[in-house]
Amino acid sequence: MRIDIITLFPEMCEAVLSESIIGRARKSGAVEIECHQLRDFAFDKHRRVDDAPYGGGMGMLMMAEPIALCFEDICEKTNSRPHFIYMSPQGKTLTQQRLKELAALDNVCILCGHYEGVDERLIEEYIDEEISIGNYVLTGGELPALVLADSLARMIPGVLSDNECFEQESHYNSLLEYPQYTRPSVWRGKKVPPVLMSGHHKNVENFRREQSVIRTAKKRPELLENAELTDKERKLAESVIFTEYKK
Repeated sequence: MRIDIITLFPEMCEAVLSESIIGRARKSGAVEIECHQLRDFAFDKHRRVDDAPYGGGMGMLMMAEPIALCFEDICEKTNSRPHFIYMSPQGKTLTQQRLKELAALDNVCILCGHYEGVDERLIEEYIDEEISIGNYVLTGGELPALVLADSLARMIPGVLSDNECFEQESHYNSLLEYPQYTRPSVWRGKKVPPVLMSGHHKNVENFRREQSVIRTAKKRPELLENAELTDKERKLAESVIFTEYKK
């Protein structure tokens, strides 16, 4: 998979994406991520990419043409048209299900907004999808873009050691991840559940599944609506939700 990021701060993005698991994956070729300086596509000596909005208002607006030129340059260099995403608080909230769908694509381009946003004509003509990482506003789109790039990259084969590394995690199957423990087996009087030290893989699997259902019912019961549960698990979840409601 190739991920292109259009930004005013490529160094900021590189600082994050060059480290840890994603950094190693880039070096190995498991994922290709390129950060593009939007100012390289400005058309005045000041490399300006923003201007005042028509009709007045606070702040400045990112102009359409530099963004269009940058995206078109990416299309030409890759000989493709990436799925173009604008990180925006007006977009649909990012979910694990949407990440699974996006991870199946070959090319994704992410636009980082700034100032008061982007000329609406650019959004209408070029943007395929607007994505938000939550119901709040940041000073720029770089942090949301990094969240999207990281969460996408880790689902690509070869980035993590095994698909189970993400398939067992919270939200992947509309369930929160089960609680986990490490050494020592007793910490400040609190013991690790004995089943996890039993060596009985099926019992461990059953315990973890049950704990995922219980944890989801306690913390994020709305997720259960899309979870595939057995009748027994559904009854367990309903019991937990009822108990939590009575507290």
